[in-house]
Amino acid sequence: MNAENLKDIVINTLDDMKGREVTCLHVTDITTITDYMVVVTGTSSRHVRSLAEDVAKKVKDSGSPVYGMEGQNQGEWVLLDLGDVLVHVMTEDIRKMYDLESLWDMKPSDKK
Repeated sequence: MNAENLKDIVINTLDDMKGREVTCLHVTDITTITDYMVVVTGTSSRHVRSLAEDVAKKVKDSGSPVYGMEGQNQGEWVLLDLGDVLVHVMTEDIRKMYDLESLWDMKPSDKK
């Protein structure tokens, strides 16, 4: 499955599960580790875990692999590695603290 389709499955699943503030960052110009980073807020630790588990299930059901999932025990920040898409599911406080959108919204420097 291509990165676009995978990203769409992730975003649609998060929307269906009432994830808040779903943000998708296209990061191919600034990193080689992935094409997209999706960041979403869950309303509680239980909601964070549920969002991550549902995304993993939908991705697996579509025939794509889930390479890793970390953080489900604490439920404050769950990271899903889907290869071409990384998904960060966070509680509101953790999302504000780490502010991944600002970190990954960097533009490549023209300086030499």
